[in-house]
Amino acid sequence: MSIPASGGYTCSLAGPGLFISFEGLDGCGKSTQLQLLAQRLRQEGVEILIAQEPGGTGLGQGIRSLLLNSANTEIRPVSELLLYFASRCQNLEEVILPALSANKVVLCDRFTDATIAYQGYGRGLGDKLVRQIDTIVCKALRPDLTLWLDIEPETSLHRARKRNDTAERDEGRMESETLEFFLRVRAGYAAIHDSEPGRVLRVEADGSIEDVAGQIQNIVLPKISKWSREQPSNNY
Repeated sequence: MSIPASGGYTCSLAGPGLFISFEGLDGCGKSTQLQLLAQRLRQEGVEILIAQEPGGTGLGQGIRSLLLNSANTEIRPVSELLLYFASRCQNLEEVILPALSANKVVLCDRFTDATIAYQGYGRGLGDKLVRQIDTIVCKALRPDLTLWLDIEPETSLHRARKRNDTAERDEGRMESETLEFFLRVRAGYAAIHDSEPGRVLRVEADGSIEDVAGQIQNIVLPKISKWSREQPSNNY
């Protein structure tokens, strides 16, 4: 796991595990691709844990329902920002850090990059504010690897809205935003990628599920292999 040089979680607390996050616009296919990668890694004997944001814990699921329910139109941008970090703090302490301490590979469906893109850029709150809160809540913790599934916002938004039409739960609040909002979010992800190209790797997500899965495996499997060789207790 990447630890900021200027402080933050100590290596002993963070643990020797590997932290991989999936990012992208709603409808980009990241949740599907995370599950496909998890299946492949389990076949290879890798011990993994899947984390979800927002959500991932009992408290987080309650916050998720507040954030994503389309009826909650009154949520203000800063309130939204703080709710995301409240869920993340609980998820980090209750789920993610213990798994990393147990030498597992954590596959996380979104992390702080999503908040920078959505609230910092999409809502116009600015990445500086998001990073300030991130420093307090997450000690500026970053995944070892972030897969940015990049897709045209028009395509992503169409997919997301179509998915919501048949979903069991109402989680369509974000998809009610305008195309201009998602263009800003995509610009946020691009800015993060440009600033940290070694950590954030772009995956072209417009193709078939199989093509995207192949891109992801070509990125992740060598990294898992290298990490495993450095961890004698792993059997991968």
